Amino acid sequence: NLINLLLTNRGERPMLPKYGIGLKKLLFENEINTELLIEKIRIQTFRYIQEISIQDVQITTSEDKHTIFITIVYSLITDQSIDSIQLNFA
Repeated sequence: NLINLLLTNRGERPMLPKYGIGLKKLLFENEINTELLIEKIRIQTFRYIQEISIQDVQITTSEDKHTIFITIVYSLITDQSIDSIQLNFA
């Protein structure tokens, strides 16, 4: 669910027009506001995936600014187990 939320563009799901963060669109941006993106990830996850709680989000770019690295650390609400995912976009 989390990866779907991150990759889905807003407006892509007919019954949920505000669902999605649209990370793939960021590849074509000149500058990425990482603070705004982190806030979007936190808000969207809180709204649409209540089973998890975001613990940390780290966003970095390669030196040439052509690759974005996103690491999300989260915990499951039910048992507080911690897991993470990393997405790399080039």
